[in-house]
This record gives sequence, structure tokens and C-alpha cells, in this order.
Amino acid sequence: MSLNRAPENHVFYRNQNWHYPKIQRGEGVYLFEENGKRYLDACSGSAVANIGHGNKEIAEYAKEIMERIAFTHLSRFTVDTIEACAKKVSDWTPGSLNHVYFVSGGSEATETSIKLARQYFVERDGGSSSKWKIISKWNSFHGNTMGAMAMTGITGRKKIFDPMTVQFPKIPQFYHYRNPWGCETLEETSIRCAEALEAEILRQGPENILAFISEPVVGSAAPGIHPHPVYFQMVREICTKYDVLWIDDEVMAGFGRTGKKMAIDHYGDFVPDILCVAKGMSCGYTPIGAAVASDEIFNTIMVKGSGSFHHGHTYASNPLSTGIAHKVIEIIERENYVENCALQGDDLLRKMETLYKYPIVGDVRGKGLMLGIEFVRDQKTKTPFEASAKINAIVTAHCLEEGIVPYPGSGSADGVRGDHIQITPPINISKEETSELFEALEAAIKKTCDEVL
Repeated sequence: MSLNRAPENHVFYRNQNWHYPKIQRGEGVYLFEENGKRYLDACSGSAVANIGHGNKEIAEYAKEIMERIAFTHLSRFTVDTIEACAKKVSDWTPGSLNHVYFVSGGSEATETSIKLARQYFVERDGGSSSKWKIISKWNSFHGNTMGAMAMTGITGRKKIFDPMTVQFPKIPQFYHYRNPWGCETLEETSIRCAEALEAEILRQGPENILAFISEPVVGSAAPGIHPHPVYFQMVREICTKYDVLWIDDEVMAGFGRTGKKMAIDHYGDFVPDILCVAKGMSCGYTPIGAAVASDEIFNTIMVKGSGSFHHGHTYASNPLSTGIAHKVIEIIERENYVENCALQGDDLLRKMETLYKYPIVGDVRGKGLMLGIEFVRDQKTKTPFEASAKINAIVTAHCLEEGIVPYPGSGSADGVRGDHIQITPPINISKEETSELFEALEAAIKKTCDEVL
């Protein structure tokens, strides 16, 4: 039975059991409730508001575009803002990822990527191509549309929709803290995870495998976990060997969030075939996402093939959204926010690693300002709390009391148990604001220990 805590109005809220304080405005890294209470936005919404709130330069530029053009459909027209944004995005993506298909968000981006992958093989090999399966991983999240959900490896988010969803094969995540092999080093865990990909391709038959999708740094499913660089070296080799496309999901990790332009840049010169982006491309100032395709995929379909991608959304390549995204990326470049993210992220991670003195803190991890904390009942055995304890909700409530907003999650240990929070503040956060965030976070964790132990 619902607790019916949501406001009584005409909004279909996501969770009727939450009370939803009303935010009146945002300024920089802060949110202000209508009663005046201030929160440091320690998760940027959901790693979206990456350059903070209230940017007047973006607002003024958006007004200019709106006064000039409302909407055009990409099936008939192009606009300068669309072309400029595509060029800017391709400048940020590695290797031959030069062809940007704009959509309205992250789920559309990953959904687009698998349709793009399927059409690539049909155009290359003919309509009889048997490639259709996507290999993804447990403890992964790729979106909430039906195709994206089929790739998602969080059982709790998809269980009731299972009868309607394709059951794509899953392999273990590079989740060193809970690796199933008892590996002692991240490198060893990463190697075993890559070997699991090859084994699953062979089990399913390479002729049936369309693509493999992976986040380079995991977001809400198990925030902050990441592999040793050997992992993506092996992934690239395995995918090439078996004629499988590699899809890099950077919906959350892209555009500076991890202290690099793209998170895949942490791992060497290994280039995926398709890269999915959203959130940080516009930093919340407009809905937008994209699937960025390699020269090989684009040329096979659009130059040597039919010349038409069988896919489309009304607001794909919206002139206003692409213009705003271009302006956002320009600001990130001009203000050196990627470098700031790396610097502040290293500092915050070092501080967060001191939280192991609290017995409920099991694992602290991350890259840049894409950080996570996993909570456990027993540090030594890594035993999670029972789901009924709702530890992530308790931690979140105490964080809000202390004036910071984390992003809570659950199910990371076994699909049901496993509490964690994601810490992803705006990438332009200052050293002083980072210290404020940490002090409030520590106070919230101490309060939680006092309450539950």
C-alpha cells in the first residue's frame, strides 16, 4: 500500500512514497527550497546538472535561438546549430567516432545504438544476417525504454516487465569488490570479466551476437566501479576477433564527468564502434542525447548502402537543444571544467576513503567526480544489510538534513540487497564546496551508524 506522501496535485510523480520538497531555484552547485533551506546538489540531479544551476550565458543564448527558430524536422532540413553541435561532439569523441545521431536522452541513445548496430550488419551482409543478440552485464543500467531495459542488468528495475522484454545474455560486471572469482587485484578481476565476454560469445555463437555494451565507469547500478585498462584492451580485441560491435555507454560518464573528456579515455587508445552520450552534453539545460557512430558504420549504411537509417524521433536534432548543448560544451572547454573535475575528484575521493572508519562503509570508489559508497552490515565479510532495513534511504534522509543531496540506490550485492549512494556534484565545484560536501556526508554517515548499529 502506498504511503501517499507525494504532493496532492496533477503530477504523476515517480514515487508516491516520497514527500518531494519544492525547489524554488538553483544557483551554482546549490538548490534552494521554497522555505529557504539550501542544499548542495551532491549528485547534479542524476549526474546531469554538471555545470550547476542558473547559468545566465546559456539562458541568454537559448533566448536568441528561440527567437530565431522554433523547430525543424531533420528528415527535411538542417540548421547551423545542429551541424555545429555535431562537429563539437565529434571533436570530443575518440578515433573515427565522427557521425552524431541526436536524440532526446540516454535511453533513446542506447536504443538507437542497437538499431544502428543491427542495420549495419543487415546492410553489410544482407537481410539474412543472424546477428541480433546484445551481450550486456549484471549491475548495469542502460535505460528504461524496452530495448534499453533488455540490456539493463538490474533485476529490480525490470522484473515486472520481463514478460514483455527480450532476455539478452548477461555476463559479470568488473565489480572487483564483489567479484565472483575471489580475485585479489582489480587487474585480475578485469581479465576474468573480459574472458567471460569471450566465453559468452562462443556460448551464444558469434554469428548471433550483434554487439556488446558496457559503461566505462558504472553509474547508478553500482556507482563508481571501473576496470583496469586491460579490460577494454581485451574487449576491443575480442569484439574485433568475433565480428561483434562494441557499444560504449557514456550517458552518465561522458563530457568530463570522470576527469577526462570521455571516460573511455582513461583506458588507452581503444575505440568503440558506437558511443552513447546524453546528460553532461547539455548539463540539464535541455533534453538531448546522441549515438555517435564510427566511419565504418556510417559509410556502410549511408554511403555504400541504402543511405537511410530506419529510425527517428520527433525531437531528434532539435535546433534549440543542439544549440544549447554546443554552448554548454564550449563553456566546459573555456572554463577548464574537465581539469577541475579531475582535481576536485581526486581530493574528494581521498577524503571519502577516510570514511572506512565507520563500520557501515564497505567500499569507496570512482573516477573524477563519479564516485560511489557501498554500505554493508559487516565490513569484513561484506555482508549487505537486508533490503527491508532501507539503509540507502536512511543515509539519504540524513544527508538532506545536513544540506546535501546524494543519489541513492540498491540491489548492487545480489539484485535485491546492497545499499549505495552516488556522489556526482557539478564538475565546476570548488575546493571549498567539496569540503562542505564531505563534511555533511560524514555527518550523515555518522548519524546513520548511531541509528542502525
